[in-house]
Amino acid sequence: MATKVIDAQLLQKAFIAGAYNLERNKDYINELNVFPVPDGDTGSNMSLSFISSAREVSALENPSMDELSKKISSGSLRGARGNSGVILSQLLRGFCKEIKGKKQITVSVLA
Repeated sequence: MATKVIDAQLLQKAFIAGAYNLERNKDYINELNVFPVPDGDTGSNMSLSFISSAREVSALENPSMDELSKKISSGSLRGARGNSGVILSQLLRGFCKEIKGKKQITVSVLA
């Protein structure tokens, strides 16, 4: 297992890339949702929430983890649509609470 260090600039790029990847795959996610009813908008709602955050994150130049965590958390909550968007914003909020105050985060990666 390898250890990787992620600073705010790398996390910013990864977050933006993740948002646009979710946007590209929202139709597939829409098709997955069948419980409790097949409403067909889970991927769209998650994407709108994530893209809202990504817009705020992409406007930052050379952000710190604190600035990044604030924009991710607030942007996803303001952009939350539907239950899936609200749930996603809460997950992101929890993640942001963990990275706030850090200069970098360390992750373990299976090699």
